Amino acid sequence: AGINISGINGEVMPGQWEFQVGPSVGISAGDEVWVARYILERIAEIAGVVVSFDPKPIPGDWNGAGAHTNYSTKSMREDGGYEIILKAIEKLGLKHKEHIAAYGEGNERRLSGKHETANINTFKWGVANRGASVRVGRDTEKAGKGYFEDRRPASNMDPYVVTSMIAETTIIG
Repeated sequence: AGINISGINGEVMPGQWEFQVGPSVGISAGDEVWVARYILERIAEIAGVVVSFDPKPIPGDWNGAGAHTNYSTKSMREDGGYEIILKAIEKLGLKHKEHIAAYGEGNERRLSGKHETANINTFKWGVANRGASVRVGRDTEKAGKGYFEDRRPASNMDPYVVTSMIAETTIIG
């Protein structure tokens, strides 16, 4: 189908699997996520199993299901990009509530401040911090350029909404 599936792995919650789409450029990121979801649903239907995109489909003491979104602009990937990343993260923090409101249904059950999440009401970022709202990788910090990961979107998020909000907030303000 031409979808760039860059990884797949089992997760913490029983029966939970994750796949990664990308890297993708612009609107194709949303296109690829929707088509990948459709294909997954069809395969599950044929196999007689059910897929859930609920961010916490099984209550319990384990991780939920997110749609961590890696993001960069050309300037973030160039020399000096780390400073641009930090400014972008600051802008995301200022619009935290707006982003949370659009990042998926039921996300309050997942973003508890436990299980590698930040609390839904708190914005924090960090290098290699899996408990942050936004995480910067050690490689990005070391290189002084790269990308960041918005860890707030729920697994049922609309990829067009999430990517457009991140772009609008970080580029326009």
